[in-house]
Amino acid sequence: VQLQASGGGLVQAGGSLRLSCAASGRTVSSSTLGWFRRTPRKDREFVAAINWSGANIGYADAVKGRFTISRDNAKNTAYLQMNSLKSEDTAVYYCAAGGAWSTRYSWEDRYKYWGQGTLVTVSS
Repeated sequence: VQLQASGGGLVQAGGSLRLSCAASGRTVSSSTLGWFRRTPRKDREFVAAINWSGANIGYADAVKGRFTISRDNAKNTAYLQMNSLKSEDTAVYYCAAGGAWSTRYSWEDRYKYWGQGTLVTVSS
């Protein structure tokens, strides 16, 4: 499976961006899909995850109420809608695909496939 993240860019604080993660090689319709991010000062951290049907979703506390994860299995694509962006959201965002949903959806080792990352810069 190859994952291609896109949609990053420069945005002012308070603005919005929508990231996309397109999968190729095989379908990810049964996979848990997740978003993680890495800032210069932190290790890669969990952002959001969604199970195959969209019935199970999890968010990091730092993004709850501002970010929304979704997926379109027909397009083999996941999305991350980011609203009310803050300077601390500046990071390289990675999408990932894993197995079945579990309570450990925020753990990196639950994900087998990773995209290359897309840079989000929020100016204050």
